[in-house]
Amino acid sequence: MPRAVNRPSTSGDVLRLIREDGVATRAELGRVTGLSRPAVAARVAALIHRGLVVERADGPSTGGRPPVRLEFNAAGGAVLVANLGQSRGQLAVCDLAGTVLARADGPPAEVSPGKTLPRLLDQWTSLLAGSGLDAATVRGVGLGVPDAVEHAAGRWDAVEVGPPISGRFGVPAYLDNEVNAAALGEHQAHPGVDDLLFVKVSTGIGAGVIAGGRIQRGALGAAGEIGHVPVPSPAEAPCRCGNVNCVEAVAGGAALLARSRAGDLPGLVALARSGDPATVALLRDAGRRIGEVVATAVNLLNPAVVVLGGDLAGADEPLIAGLREVVYQRSTALATRSLRIEPSRLGERAGLTGCAAMVLDRILAPEAVDAS
Repeated sequence: MPRAVNRPSTSGDVLRLIREDGVATRAELGRVTGLSRPAVAARVAALIHRGLVVERADGPSTGGRPPVRLEFNAAGGAVLVANLGQSRGQLAVCDLAGTVLARADGPPAEVSPGKTLPRLLDQWTSLLAGSGLDAATVRGVGLGVPDAVEHAAGRWDAVEVGPPISGRFGVPAYLDNEVNAAALGEHQAHPGVDDLLFVKVSTGIGAGVIAGGRIQRGALGAAGEIGHVPVPSPAEAPCRCGNVNCVEAVAGGAALLARSRAGDLPGLVALARSGDPATVALLRDAGRRIGEVVATAVNLLNPAVVVLGGDLAGADEPLIAGLREVVYQRSTALATRSLRIEPSRLGERAGLTGCAAMVLDRILAPEAVDAS
């Protein structure tokens, strides 16, 4: 059922009803909003003029004007997104439904705002041209980076990302931590789930928290830093944060590679999949260590699903088995009664999907549509 709308309904409210609730005719819009037929027609005409709504024929005409349906026009613009991890990244051009139109590998090689932003701007421009689009189609930019960020201020390492992006494309830019971006993407892939914990296990370890259907960033954007929760360790393990025995320092990808004959994380995964006993045991133990931290998070947050992403979180790998073992053992019976622990549904696409959602939720919000 379409949600209630405050009267008088605006063009932005009408777009939300068409885009999110599937309201497809002017008559139904009038019933839901209470607007007169001329008022509905004016708002729909404005949305069509801006390229946000299109009319489709709804069956053959029986005389008079053919019946039409109103649809959100995903092709009415583009958003540019990039999600950058510590070891690799991707960037893409998406339509207004978040569908990837073109994608490329992007930075790293030292990910920092001063060096990374200029390269991204040029790569986005090339992707647009390769897609047959130009800068005039761009409506917003979303960026996920492997550092804590000042989300509200749009600052990455004290650098505002908005000015250089606006200078090139003339649109707003939105910024978040790359794990939060992936959590937003996984939330899109879990319809009906309002409480989700996304845990990324790769070179480092981090988490994104969805509670009540919204990403939780905390007071200063530092929520989800589970990689820096200490766990028992047989030997002191210094962490990059300055403490010792953080779960990332004990069970993160970099720590595991130091104890393995693999040269990189894909090699480590390949050894595990081949059944190498030492690697299987190493990953299973890492899963148990991470599970100790996730079990506490499950007791605290009571998510419906824990999603494991990153290089080491495949469904057929022992790490997720070790994590499940400890979480179901250590968390309360109520918190785990219907809890699902599963690998990412989107894989590497999670971050790009989340960055697109971060942009679209803002630029297509009723107030943003009305302001523009």
